[in-house]
Amino acid sequence: MKLAFIGVGVMGAPMAGHLARAGHDLTVYNRSRAKAERWSAEHEGRAAASVVEAVGDREAIILCVGNDDDVRGVVTQAAPALKRGAIIVDHTTTSAHLAKEMNALGAERGFAFLDAPVSGGEAGAQNGTLSVMAGGDAAPFEVIAPVLAAYAKSVRLMGPSGAGQLTKMVNQICIAGVVQGLAEAVAFAKRAGLDPGLVYEAVSKGAAQSWQMDNRWRTMAEGRFEFGFAVDWMRKDLGLVLEEARANGARAETTALIDQFYAEVQAMGGRRWDTSSLAARLMRR
Repeated sequence: MKLAFIGVGVMGAPMAGHLARAGHDLTVYNRSRAKAERWSAEHEGRAAASVVEAVGDREAIILCVGNDDDVRGVVTQAAPALKRGAIIVDHTTTSAHLAKEMNALGAERGFAFLDAPVSGGEAGAQNGTLSVMAGGDAAPFEVIAPVLAAYAKSVRLMGPSGAGQLTKMVNQICIAGVVQGLAEAVAFAKRAGLDPGLVYEAVSKGAAQSWQMDNRWRTMAEGRFEFGFAVDWMRKDLGLVLEEARANGARAETTALIDQFYAEVQAMGGRRWDTSSLAARLMRR
């Protein structure tokens, strides 16, 4: 397909790379032009100077930007230049309200909008093993799903507009709870005088096993957090969760508490640390 990829940062650059290697005709745009030019120097694809230039003749536009305002800004810039029937796929984690707003704009202007946040982090983007959870109409989803498979091991339509973002909120609730449990477990093991490596070998083959345990236990125990999904990003996502919970009446007491623990990590200077840095606040005591 003729594709535009908007936002070739930590996640977007490898995702766009997978699309280029799959043979798609790609134009990329990034607010920081140097990133787009660096990407185009390494892959088959062209760097555009503006959103309008990037989307002009494209069949689908894929976004991986920062927040609600960024998505709204890109889509409103792009809308007048889009081909009728174009598909916008938004991989940004945003509010469900924003997804519905952009879907309504698409219905008015003649393009389809799919909210399609991802899970799997930077490693998943690089390895092409992301999980995509989409919301929107089935017809455009069926067209674009095989394209997204270039960087995803799972691409699922969760329901109407907004359902993808709501599913991502469920994902973040689960991650926050698991990471806090691991942080407490690692800190407990160390204070009890146990060898964290031996503890991992003992407990990771049973009911306590998780992706977070397999990939973050060792670095937690070693106090290494300068990598991965940033605390600032997680707090943005948990803010969306808590806002939605207030609106729909869901009880999210543990999530709200963990969000405040992440605020403590930010105050410690850990705004860009990995989410596993919840362990840092326990090990300093």
